Amino acid sequence: MQNQSLITKKQFYKWHRILGLISLVPVIFWSVSGLSHPFMSNWFRPFIPQEVFKPMTQQQMAPVLSLQQVMDQNKISTIRNFSLVNFNKQTYYQALMPDSSYRYYSASNGVLLPNGDKKYAVFLARYFTQDSVSSIKSITLQTTFDDTYQPINRLLPVWKIAFNRADRMDVYVETSQSRLATFNNNTRKTFLWIFRQFHSWQFLADAFSETIRQVTLLIVIVIMILSLFSGITVYGLFWKRFKQIRQQQKIEDKKEKRFTHRYHRQLGLIVSFVMLTFTISGGFHLWVKLNGEPATKQPFEQLINRTDLQISNLNSRIADSLTKRISLIKYKGITFYQVTDAKKLVKYFNTQSGTEVQDGDRKFALYLSNYYRGGNMEDKTAYQFKTEQIKQFTPEYGFINKRLPVMKISYPQNQDWYIETSSAKLATKVAGIDRLEGFSFIFLHKYFGMTWAGKNVRDIVSMLAAAGVLVVSLFGFAAFIKNK
Repeated sequence: MQNQSLITKKQFYKWHRILGLISLVPVIFWSVSGLSHPFMSNWFRPFIPQEVFKPMTQQQMAPVLSLQQVMDQNKISTIRNFSLVNFNKQTYYQALMPDSSYRYYSASNGVLLPNGDKKYAVFLARYFTQDSVSSIKSITLQTTFDDTYQPINRLLPVWKIAFNRADRMDVYVETSQSRLATFNNNTRKTFLWIFRQFHSWQFLADAFSETIRQVTLLIVIVIMILSLFSGITVYGLFWKRFKQIRQQQKIEDKKEKRFTHRYHRQLGLIVSFVMLTFTISGGFHLWVKLNGEPATKQPFEQLINRTDLQISNLNSRIADSLTKRISLIKYKGITFYQVTDAKKLVKYFNTQSGTEVQDGDRKFALYLSNYYRGGNMEDKTAYQFKTEQIKQFTPEYGFINKRLPVMKISYPQNQDWYIETSSAKLATKVAGIDRLEGFSFIFLHKYFGMTWAGKNVRDIVSMLAAAGVLVVSLFGFAAFIKNK
């Protein structure tokens, strides 16, 4: 019976060593790249003077011509949307055309500005960087994500403006919302590459496919979890033996020869919980991604006819001194001016009669949410759910979603849909397992539970955790080598 027990213990020990060896390289990859993340996202993050564009009020922009006058002068019968922008000391109508291109017409004389969207993108890039001196190396319209502009940035299309500077600063801007998407310099590009290759294993997706990448990572994580539990089991099975050996060494005053084994065991117990949180949350994240998100409906689109615009956009019921943005929306066959004031309150006015729509932003958000959910647009019950305007990021609606303010629509079965009414875009949806995965990832993987102590403390704690896992693995490898 004792022999059988000893054989079982040795088998556990053997498999722990095998699983640990298989996990060694992935652990090194993930730990080192994880250690680099705080440098990339916090301490070595490039400085940019302005991260949020502060638009002028309509009074400050002082448009002379109305939208209708500009459309008539340029023989434009249909547009998708418009807004007023001011740059280089001139005010322009930024018109989204039926072909989804942007054209810029002077609000003073109605003349078309050649390459207006590109010029506005450069203006925004210089505004955010406060760099009016450096030359522009290149300007590219980016319609897809890539290694340096990753899916986490969410916004497309954007303009990539590369500055001819020593730090090779690239700034990505969304001209439709006058918004900064992201920015990268030399240091950040290097960290992004390291993280993408060694933490996300992007090289597998590049060489094979995204599915193979995710499946491979999941397999490795399962092996790591088995290695973790087999190590804890080994420690439990051999605990008395380890204790006897150590006591005998002290009695005989012998020099310890297997200190690497002892440190591996002791530190392993300390960081086992940390390793479990990393692996479980990472594996859960991958499993949810692997199962895929349901196909999202195409972005909401609209066409506004010139004949729909009877009331001038310059005759809004909100004072020009308070108007920060004015644009158009169309739903249920009716066109409205969408007016955002200085307090980010959004109001809607019928373009035919000038009548204000009560609770308009809520109604439009529900309409858009119903559209993206694929519901019956005529179903009146679809417009009776709870809504809330979100002006700041929350644990559920995190900063990675980029868009603010948004309307949160809460549906049965704990489903929340977030709509940015200013762009008529679905910001994100959170439901069921997605919510659980999101919380597990930010709290168990990214340690957002430490946010109360400050970002620096949170990053230091996460780095210590990653370093602990790395050190335990290296001690384990050293013990394996010493045994040979």
